[in-house]
Amino acid sequence: MPIFAVHYTYTEATAADRATNRPEHRGWLNALVDAGTVLTSGPYPDGTGALLIFRAEDAPSLTTLLAEDPFAKLGLIEAVRVVEWLPVMGAFAE
Repeated sequence: MPIFAVHYTYTEATAADRATNRPEHRGWLNALVDAGTVLTSGPYPDGTGALLIFRAEDAPSLTTLLAEDPFAKLGLIEAVRVVEWLPVMGAFAE
């Protein structure tokens, strides 16, 4: 199954709401980790966004799934970039 790198972009304007809703966002992600859909994720230290690594059938199905993220439902993500990724070495290489 393909692996995708998902880049979320955040703005300072949504920082407080992201902090308030972070438990729901991380709960959603943890359920996807348990299902094997999310391989890893985490925010950028400077607060400008996050990187999430997913397994998905294709980009359209992943885009549909990302719309279920509590941050997305609340409009707390400024931009989303989904890119298929082919790791050739390391922990995610097949």
